[in-house]
Amino acid sequence: MGFDPESVKGRYLDDLLDQPRALRATWNRLKDDAVFEQIASACAASEFDRVVLTGMGGSFFGFHPLSIELAEHGWTPMMIETSELIHFYPQLLTPRSLVIAVSQSGRSAETVRLLEMNRGSATVIGVTNDASSPLGTEAMFPVLMAAGEEYSVSCKTYVSTLLALNVIGTALCGVERVERLRDLESAPDVAEVYLRNWKSHAAELVELLSGVKDVFLVGRGVSMAAAQAGALIMKESAHVHAEGMSSAAFRHGPFEMLRPDMFVGVFAGDARTRALNEQLLKDVRGTGARAALFAQDAELAACRLQDVPSALMPIAEILPAQMMTLALAALRGREPGKFERVSKITATE
Repeated sequence: MGFDPESVKGRYLDDLLDQPRALRATWNRLKDDAVFEQIASACAASEFDRVVLTGMGGSFFGFHPLSIELAEHGWTPMMIETSELIHFYPQLLTPRSLVIAVSQSGRSAETVRLLEMNRGSATVIGVTNDASSPLGTEAMFPVLMAAGEEYSVSCKTYVSTLLALNVIGTALCGVERVERLRDLESAPDVAEVYLRNWKSHAAELVELLSGVKDVFLVGRGVSMAAAQAGALIMKESAHVHAEGMSSAAFRHGPFEMLRPDMFVGVFAGDARTRALNEQLLKDVRGTGARAALFAQDAELAACRLQDVPSALMPIAEILPAQMMTLALAALRGREPGKFERVSKITATE
C-alpha cells in the first residue's frame, strides 16, 4: 500500500511538526527560570523520606528518566499514578514527602483533587503548560512549559515535559545546570532533523506495518518512557491496540501470543542492556512476528535515532513512535489524532 501524505494532514500533524518550535520556546523559558535555584536550595534528599512522581497518561510515563536519575543521587523515588495516589496512597502526602506532579493542562480531575487533599502537607513541584491552572498557581514550585496550545494527543507538551523534568533533575541532584542546559539546547534540532523527513518516514512505516493488528513497544531504563507513551498515543491517534512495557515483562507472558500480524518495536536503549534487547528482537522475529529496532544503527531510516547526549535520548526515542501513529492511522483510513470519545482535558475521574 502506498502512502498519501494528504491522508494524515490535520491539526495533530500540525502539532507534531510544531515540536521544534515548542522545544525551543520551552528551553528558553527554563534556562532563565529562577524556580530551579529555589528548588535546589529548599529541597534536599536528606529532608525528605521520599519523592513521589505523579501524573496520568503521558505525563506519568515521562517520569522514568527522572526516577532513575533521582535514585542514582540518593533519593527514594516512587512513581504512582495520581488517581492511585489520591485514593489508595494518601498517607504519603506528608511534610516528609516531596511531590513532583505533572499535568499538561494543570487542571485534570485527579490533579485538582490531589491539590485539594494536599494543602499544608507535602511540598509540591508542579509541571504544567498553563500558568493560570490550579497546578500552576497552587504548587509551591511551579515549573512552566511554553509548548503552546495543543489540539488533542500529547506530542509537543510531552517533549516539553521531558525537558522540564530534566532540569528539575539537575536542581534535585546537584548536577551542573549550565552543562545540562547546553546538552538540552539541541533538542529542537533533534526534532527538526527527524521531522523534516516525515513523509518518507511515514511511507516506510506504512509498508512495515501493513496488515498489523496489534503493536507492542518495549524497552528498558529510560526507554520505558517512549515505550509506554508511544503505545498510548497509538491508541489515541490511530485507534490501534498497542501496549508499552519493559522488554523483560514482554517475555513474561505476552511473548506467547506473538503472531505474524503483530509488530514489536524494541528500543535498543542503554549499553548495559542492549544485548538483551537485541536478543529479544531476534527471538520475536523467530516466531514470524514483525519487529524493528529503534537505535542509531537501525535498519530503517524511520527507526533510526540520532547520536544525542543521554539527556536527550527520551526525546529522540519518542519521534519514531509518533511517526508510527501517522502510518497506522493512514492504514486504517483515519484522521490521526482526532478524538471521538475523549477530550483534551480529562475532567472526570
